[in-house]
Amino acid sequence: MADWILTVEREIEAPPEAIFDVLVHPARHHLIDGSGMLRGSPDGEDERLALGSKFGMRMHLFVNYGTVNRVVELEEGRRIAWQTGPEGTMGRLVAGRVWRYALEPTERGTRVSESWDITGDHQRMLLKLGGIYWNKTRRDMERTLERLDRLVTAKA
Repeated sequence: MADWILTVEREIEAPPEAIFDVLVHPARHHLIDGSGMLRGSPDGEDERLALGSKFGMRMHLFVNYGTVNRVVELEEGRRIAWQTGPEGTMGRLVAGRVWRYALEPTERGTRVSESWDITGDHQRMLLKLGGIYWNKTRRDMERTLERLDRLVTAKA
């Protein structure tokens, strides 16, 4: 199963609560996105996420599209994960990946782990084929944690 989970980590000099506050507000996700694909939440919706919450995200990869995400894990101030993909017919073909953030307090701040879990993704074989997309995702995740760091610590 670990073969289907990609994880990157970064220590950020901020308390877990400040980082979690960004992660539980979908309207802020485009501010930290290292892939350049997120375009924001539809109609600027910014409801604070809770376990079971659904939220949309406007995306762009060659074409504009949208995803529907459902929060599948939530431990206040420590962990949040959502499963993403389109609903309906397309969801049966391309949905299933889970984005997870785990926050662990450290002496200097917080160790943030971002995971991309494709264990249940219908396209997992394609996503790992040749390592190209896997390696791009790793780079994008590292960029995301760098942007999250800048946002919560107000680094220029």
